[in-house]
Amino acid sequence: MKIESRMNESHRYMGLFPYLRLRRLRRSGSIRDILQETRVDVNSLVCPVFVKEGIDKPEPIDSLPGYSRLPLHMVVDEVESLVESGIRAILLFGIPEAKDEYATSAYADDGVVQKAVKSIRSNFSGDDLVIITDVCTCQYTTHGHCGIIKDDDVDNDSTLHVLSRIAVSHARAGADIVAPSAMMDGQVKAIRDALDCDGFDDTLIMSYSAKYYSALYSPFRMAAGSAPKFGERRGYQLNPANLREALREIEQDVLEGADIIMVKPAVAYLDVIRLARERFTHPLAAYSVSGEYAMVRSAAMQGLINEDSLIVELLTCIKRAGADMIITYFAKRAAELLNNVE
Repeated sequence: MKIESRMNESHRYMGLFPYLRLRRLRRSGSIRDILQETRVDVNSLVCPVFVKEGIDKPEPIDSLPGYSRLPLHMVVDEVESLVESGIRAILLFGIPEAKDEYATSAYADDGVVQKAVKSIRSNFSGDDLVIITDVCTCQYTTHGHCGIIKDDDVDNDSTLHVLSRIAVSHARAGADIVAPSAMMDGQVKAIRDALDCDGFDDTLIMSYSAKYYSALYSPFRMAAGSAPKFGERRGYQLNPANLREALREIEQDVLEGADIIMVKPAVAYLDVIRLARERFTHPLAAYSVSGEYAMVRSAAMQGLINEDSLIVELLTCIKRAGADMIITYFAKRAAELLNNVE
């Protein structure tokens, strides 16, 4: 009886110290490695690329240290460098010479993105590289908004026609995935219908489904020349305080035919990524935006942090939250770090 009593008493405390020592799981590097729950691999990284008309050499981007706007004739070389590092996907942004109120250069067959896509596609097959194109009007309009202006406001329904034309022109050039970022109601359905009508039923749509109104976009707007000339974007981008609304936006995009959904920004919105992962089975992208990149780079240049360690840590956190794909300005450096680990 005494032995049985002691065994029962021992069993009661098996979940407590000193019987349970969780540090055993972290005792050595090899143990930590085999028990690691979340891993970032190079295949999950998407690298943004800026291409600009009318320049002959790269233009360093002050707001994104280490990044440049590339001339058309250098895009293939940049992509080749990315592919050699193991990166299999790019997100292409165009900066045109000509802008107008209606973003006509955004859907021109000889537009900057269209030329870049054709050039890249002629050098890299779909098995080698996934070409994703941003579908919006902000870089292409004189007013800098993500849609067509009527009565001093962004008109949702007339914008859908323009977004559809942009998406079809990108697909025609050879894009694998078009990514509408304007946050217009019905944009996914309008683009899906237009693509299918033009015979591009295999072109995927990655929608910026939950794109928040964030101060973290400023470095990108400087890089792309896409800041609005009047007003702001609160009328179409999500309120940072709202979570349930984001899930409704994602659900709507899913119903309209989005192949991939996205949360943007990433690091400050890990809770949104997690809930999106739990609620939806679609492939989920997270965009670690320019402000996140700029803050890390600034702190690193001041010697305040270990940049490489933080890059891997932040990407791991985004992946742990549930993202399948991570769009990040650290993609090339992260690929080098991850390849060294492997």
